Amino acid sequence: MTKILVTLTALAFILTGCDTLRFAPSEQQKQNAWLHNCTAIVAAEDAKAEQTSPELQALTELSELQSRAFVSYFGVPKEFPEAKTAEDILAQSNWQLARTALAESAERPDTWQVADSAIELAIAVCALLGGVYGTKAASFLKDARAKSAALKEIIAGNELFKKQNPAQAPVFKEAHQAQSPQTRQIVAEMKT
Repeated sequence: MTKILVTLTALAFILTGCDTLRFAPSEQQKQNAWLHNCTAIVAAEDAKAEQTSPELQALTELSELQSRAFVSYFGVPKEFPEAKTAEDILAQSNWQLARTALAESAERPDTWQVADSAIELAIAVCALLGGVYGTKAASFLKDARAKSAALKEIIAGNELFKKQNPAQAPVFKEAHQAQSPQTRQIVAEMKT
């Protein structure tokens, strides 16, 4: 049973790839999407009021329509930035909001977060399945999660030790030469 769950989880990651994993939209990203829509609305209204070319008016109208998809995708924010006029929209705080949302949008979960999420999902599936095998699999996965957290702490501690004691780093590395190639590969992957 455990082998099936692990295989299915690994298969899901292989088929979708880790690059598709993203964090849920933050409040700043939701505010930025909503602000983008407000910006497009004001731009379209201004283009009509200033009697710009029909092409510019059409472009701003299309931009407003397209920006609605961003709000739908990201979700409505809990707090709305002031955005009734062009002056409101062009406030320095909204420029900073846009920069923050841009930086957050490039973030991806790290390996530890993906592994923890996969283990949590597998534990939930085992709980749903129930029975003796489900209970055993959930217990196994909880143990694996605890060992994963411990390994993460050990690696972080070792890296901190090497940074604080640069003279000891060669001796530290030499002590790890007896590790198997598989262990060295796992540790190297976890450091990144």
